[in-house]
Amino acid sequence: MSKIDWIKEEITALQKAGLYTNIRTLGSAQGAWLDVDGKRVLNFCSNNYLGLANHPKIAEAAKKAIDEYGVGPGAVRTIAGTMDLHTKLEERLAEFKKVESVLTFQSGFNANTATIPALVGKGDVIFSDRLNHASIIDGCRLSGAKIKAYAHCDPVALEEVIEENLSEYKRGIVITDGVFSMDGDVAPLDKLYEVVAKYDDLILMV
Repeated sequence: MSKIDWIKEEITALQKAGLYTNIRTLGSAQGAWLDVDGKRVLNFCSNNYLGLANHPKIAEAAKKAIDEYGVGPGAVRTIAGTMDLHTKLEERLAEFKKVESVLTFQSGFNANTATIPALVGKGDVIFSDRLNHASIIDGCRLSGAKIKAYAHCDPVALEEVIEENLSEYKRGIVITDGVFSMDGDVAPLDKLYEVVAKYDDLILMV
C-alpha cells in the first residue's frame, strides 16, 4: 500500500458524494455569455456584475498602464509595490464614496482576512450573520475574537445577542454581507445600524 493511497480514497469518496470540484475552462472574455469547455453558456456565477472586466475603455486604460508601468508591481504594497496608480485610484474612490480614505485589496477574500483581524482580536467579540460569506467566516476565525452568530438579516435577534454578550468583552463588531451572494438577500443595513448605534463599544462592518 502506497503512502498516498488515502488521498486517492478521499478523492473517490468526494466524487461519489458529488463534492469533487471540476475546474471549468473559459475560452472567452468575461461577460453575460461565456465559452466554457467548448460550450456557449449563460453566466450566473461571476463577480463581473457591472460588466467592466472587458469594457473597451478599461481595456484601453490597462494597455496604456502596461506600456508605462509594466505588468506587475514586483513587490507587495508594504515594501515597494504601491504605485501612484494605486493611490490615485484610492483617492478617486474616497472622493466618490465621500470618505476620508480608501484602501483597495486584490479580492474580497483578501479584504476580509486582512481587515477583520486588524479591527478585533482576543478579548473582543464578533456578531456575525449566520449566512455570511466564507471569507468573512475565515477572517473572523483568524482574528481570535469570540464569534457570536445571529439569525440571518434579523436586527431583533442581533440586539438580543448583543445584550447577552457585549458586556463580557473589551469591544465588539457586527459583520454582515451587504448582498448575500448565494441567495441574493440584501442586508437591512439601516436597521442594523440603528442597533449598533446604541452601543459605544460596537461598530458595523459591511
